[in-house]
Amino acid sequence: MTTRERLLFAAIALVGAFVLTRGLVAAPNYTDAYYHLNAANRVVSGQGLTDAYLWTYIGAPEELPAPSHLYWMPLTLLAAALGMGLLNAPGDYAAAQWPFALLYAGTVYAGFWLGGRIGGARRHAWTAGLLTLFSGYYARFWGTIDTFAPYALAGVWGLICMGAAGDHSTKRRYVFWTLAGALAGLAHLTRADGLLLLLVGWAVIFWPWKAAPETLKTRVVSAGLMTLAYLLVMLPWFARNLAAVGSPLPVGGAQAIWFTEYNDLFNYPPDANPAAFFADGLATFFRTRAEALLGGAGLLSGNLGTFIAVEGLVVMTPLMLFGLWRRRRDPFLRGFWLYALGLHLVMTLVFPYPGYRGGLFHSAAALVPWWAALGVAGLDDAVEWVARRRRRWKAGQAKWVFSAALVGAALYLSLTVGLANRALPHGTPALYARLREMLPPDARVMINDPAQLYYFTGLGGVVLPNEAPEVILDIARRYGVGYLLLEGVTEDGRAGAAPASLWPILRDPPAFLVPLSLDIHGVKLYEIRC
Repeated sequence: MTTRERLLFAAIALVGAFVLTRGLVAAPNYTDAYYHLNAANRVVSGQGLTDAYLWTYIGAPEELPAPSHLYWMPLTLLAAALGMGLLNAPGDYAAAQWPFALLYAGTVYAGFWLGGRIGGARRHAWTAGLLTLFSGYYARFWGTIDTFAPYALAGVWGLICMGAAGDHSTKRRYVFWTLAGALAGLAHLTRADGLLLLLVGWAVIFWPWKAAPETLKTRVVSAGLMTLAYLLVMLPWFARNLAAVGSPLPVGGAQAIWFTEYNDLFNYPPDANPAAFFADGLATFFRTRAEALLGGAGLLSGNLGTFIAVEGLVVMTPLMLFGLWRRRRDPFLRGFWLYALGLHLVMTLVFPYPGYRGGLFHSAAALVPWWAALGVAGLDDAVEWVARRRRRWKAGQAKWVFSAALVGAALYLSLTVGLANRALPHGTPALYARLREMLPPDARVMINDPAQLYYFTGLGGVVLPNEAPEVILDIARRYGVGYLLLEGVTEDGRAGAAPASLWPILRDPPAFLVPLSLDIHGVKLYEIRC
């Protein structure tokens, strides 16, 4: 391909990325996005890396405000803060969003590059690039202030560097491994499971394990350079955590291994542990891992469904697997398939609940360009396989027709799902407007989504605990919480937006909870009297 053609596609990727991100996402609309945007706003306003609320009790501090990102990683908020800071527009979503559109465009170009590298023809490059641009269920998430675009860019180019290292001389190989290490660091700064990229890099370097003596030095130097680059990127974050919480990385996240249900994320105190997990032998292990794989709401609601429907757009899944199988011995693909396999295993067998409740979906964003390129290559393989058995079939024409159909299907799915779930700018919801009127400006509220509460009202607070009502008093005293809010309340004594353990409050509230009048349907507000 010519330089002009590459520049043309880069321009299309840039314009398409800005149109899709802004057109489909113009406001935050779920907890993760509220959290990262709140943190970015606090940085831009001079309050530093701090939180005014707790959305989980894992690694919880002793008081509020507290150091932020003791569970999630910080690169997303830093990108949003950079966007707002450079435009001198604190609190402006469009200003926070433009860096993510650039990151998305870089990811789309990676799909174009991979299509040409794996398929070897102009059609492969353009089809893979457009499949990355119109990426189905991902289309409505690239513009969110979340980890999708940052992680996709760092992950896909990190894996490309790992593959490209084997294509060059020793000196150039060192450069690519250094870049791979730096990108693994950026991926880890975006998501905790980004550390998997470093592990994959080591595996690729030392594959096969029995190395000739003359190549061992090259491998050791490559691993050393990659690790050093990773550490240099991560060092500022390690230093911040040491100063804030006394350890390079916050402790407690590994408890997710022992969750018996997703709501264990909100236990107070956090108490998921191996002893309780294995109390009934291996029954809980198999139940939780099966739920992560298959989901609890149909066959495609778990990680298997994420792979088939989200990563493979259903129709492309067999094609990309066929394309990968035919190229399984290509050293360029080794890092990719090791990462893809490792990610799905980790999110299913090690961290099942965080995995199937969003973790795999977020991290698999780095695989989108690879699957697009392999899907197009697999399409050609399938057409050629059929053409050998049906000699009247025009394979060349069929490849163009099916490639266009694949892009058309991806475009249709992207727009259908994206437009139906657009996040448009909106005013303050009635509930939050009423709370802002009723409660003191320094009030703290125990609520289902404290990040959303803070975004609309500036009120701090804590998340509802997955515990008996009596625990509320302990939390309220520790963090100075004065109010409890239950949402999704029904006439039969349920609160859909609260753990079932708190539903008895609706029938028989403890003496320390005093009901307050709130003229919002389906909501109950209580004052906590300590």
